[in-house]
Order: sequence, then structure tokens, then C-alpha cells
Amino acid sequence: MRFSGKKALVTGAAGGIGQIICALLRAEGARVAAADRDCLAIEAEAILSGDLREQAYADGLPRAAADALGGLDIIINNAGVITRGPITETSDADLALSLGVNVEAPFRICRASIPILADAGGGAIVNTASCWGVHPGPNHAVYCMTKAAVASLTQCMGRDHAHQNIRINAVCPNEVDTPMLRTGFQKRGFDPETAIEELGKTVPLGRVATAQDIAEVVLFLASDAARYMCGALVEVNGGKPVG
Repeated sequence: MRFSGKKALVTGAAGGIGQIICALLRAEGARVAAADRDCLAIEAEAILSGDLREQAYADGLPRAAADALGGLDIIINNAGVITRGPITETSDADLALSLGVNVEAPFRICRASIPILADAGGGAIVNTASCWGVHPGPNHAVYCMTKAAVASLTQCMGRDHAHQNIRINAVCPNEVDTPMLRTGFQKRGFDPETAIEELGKTVPLGRVATAQDIAEVVLFLASDAARYMCGALVEVNGGKPVG
């Protein structure tokens, strides 16, 4: 029960990784506030539905979570979108969506969370960056840009707020077998099952990551086991380089 008595806010809670993060946190004693556009299928102590692109919603999430749970110890900025293709094929709508969800939302949530955590004596923030933000790859210009921003923000905040006993780190996955990945294959005309099997052959460990593989690293970073980690970018890639 690593998280007994802890209160956690999880964004992207309805996604493949988010659902498992919420379930694992609750199984280990945490009270969870789940944030997503549609949280009807999520079991949590508090449901905070909304659109992260709305500034007032993102700004108010930490306080809403703290009020609903009776405090706040952990923030997990898990929500994210993927825009594929070179910059010449990226629309203004794609850019706005990617910046809004991947960059502006975690920025606003962190900005609002840090004073709450500081007043409580500390806490942990785990952001979701990407191996593609640390080692940019081809044909994902906007995605790489936004995840690089999250990685840099994490490193800066990790140093700036360590003295307040607030640990801020990021998990950096490579490809993960989630509904978002499968939908991306479908949109490009591939059979998701076959595509994921073929993709797994390119990974030294022999398979694409599962959502649980990523969620368990997120929980490690949120736990006291990672008590001396600040501003770390933890790559979870099965040994596979980007590209």
C-alpha cells in the first residue's frame, strides 16, 4: 500500500494508460480524482470531466481535486494526443490541439498544483513526455516538438521546486499498445493487430509496451521509492531507439 492516505489527480484518466494508473493507485490505497472529457467508465473517488484545452478548466483542476479529495499529494499529467506527419502536412487545428493538450494543459496544471503541494509540505508530479521528445524522429514534427517541451519543462521545474519537497519527473514511453495507437493504425489503413505484431519485432525486448508497463513506472516516480529523483526523464522503450 505505497499510496495509503495519498490523494492523486490523474489527467487522461479514460485512456489506455490512464485507466490503469487510476486502478493501480486505488489498489495501493490512494484516493483518485479522474480528469478526462468522458470519465463515465472510470472508477475514482472524484470525477472531474472537462476539456483540457479550456483554460479555466485546466487552471482549476488541482484546486477542484484538492477540494474533492480533502487534499492533494500527487499530480499525474497523463493526457496527450499524437499528430503524425511532417510540418508541411500539419494543419492549424492539429497544431492547436497538440499544443493545447500536450503543452499548455500540463503547464497550467503544474502552475496551479505547485502552491497546493508546497502548502501541504510537498508532493510529486509525474508528466508524460516521450522518447520522441528526447530523441526526435521522422514524420512527427509537432508531436516531437510538444513532447520536447514537456521534457524541458519537467527538468526546469524539477530543479526549481525541489527545495519545496516537490519532486517533478517525467516518463518517456516509446510505442505503447493503447487504443490511441490502434486507432492511428486503422486511420492509415493497417490492421491494428498485425501492425502491432510487426512493430513488436523492431523492439529488442520483442514486443510493444503495454499500458501497464508504463503505468507501473509512473507509480514508481510518484512513490517514495523515487524520493531522490527530481527533473528526471525516464525512458521506457524496451531498448528500441526512436526512428
